[in-house]
Amino acid sequence: MARREGRRTAPTIKVVAAAAGVSTSTVSRVFSHPHRLKESTVAHVTEVASRLGYKPSHTARALSTGRLGMIAVVVPDIANPFFPPVIRAAQAHAATGGVSTVVGDTDENPVKELDLLAELERRTDGVVLVSSRLPEQQVREVAGRGHPLVLVNRDVPGVPRILVDSAPGIREAVDHLAGLGHRHLAYISGPAGSWSDAQRRDAVRERCAALGVTATVLRPHRPEHDEGRAAAAEVLDTGATAAIAFDDGLAQGALAGMAERGVRVPAEISIVGCDDILAATTYPPLTTVHGRGGEAGRSPSSC
Repeated sequence: MARREGRRTAPTIKVVAAAAGVSTSTVSRVFSHPHRLKESTVAHVTEVASRLGYKPSHTARALSTGRLGMIAVVVPDIANPFFPPVIRAAQAHAATGGVSTVVGDTDENPVKELDLLAELERRTDGVVLVSSRLPEQQVREVAGRGHPLVLVNRDVPGVPRILVDSAPGIREAVDHLAGLGHRHLAYISGPAGSWSDAQRRDAVRERCAALGVTATVLRPHRPEHDEGRAAAAEVLDTGATAAIAFDDGLAQGALAGMAERGVRVPAEISIVGCDDILAATTYPPLTTVHGRGGEAGRSPSSC
């Protein structure tokens, strides 16, 4: 640290460059685009900067590069266990490029989602929008404003997107239940605006039709434990002997709801979840369709 009139002052980029024996532009790239440099150079400059107590100025970098060094990851519900691995993976991948991450939670509210996106356009270099609940036309309008936008688990042609295809796993789940002798399945739907829910719901209907199995689709549910508990009664009212839930959160709730009603799982009814986010923690153990949220977050297209 340098001293000025008895006070310590933060070292400048020129001080770091001189101490490391490199140019100021190299120091700048270490903290803005490290992937463009040799690992040895990044390690050396980072060590020198740390020893001197240098902290890169995001304001200065924004003025020189036109970039803020910040992206946003927006999710419908941060409390849903599916989303933290997506956020964590996106954050880790962004950090390799010297980019920070801010997280936005829309509380499953399309109006809040739209307002939040408008705010984040002014504060970030781009947005990773996960499982958007907006109508397709509004997603197109947001993308058309020119701010970089990548969708995860939302299929809007013309907008960059990363999709986790759970339909094949859902079809296999239907085959599994049919193989156990079930002839009437209920599908516990997720949020009304969910692309993933539409894919899973259609997969249940199509595969049941192919196998001659009756499929009953229940009303939309917010993917939460309490919603799943309430859905247990809805499943029983249909007369179905098995249920596939939109996600593990709803499935876990359905397990609890069945227990409250004295219905044994799997002796009297079978329940299957999706995304593989809670299966290891349920009792009885939950059969589920494995999800790949972390891989979606790590994809270069999302950061």
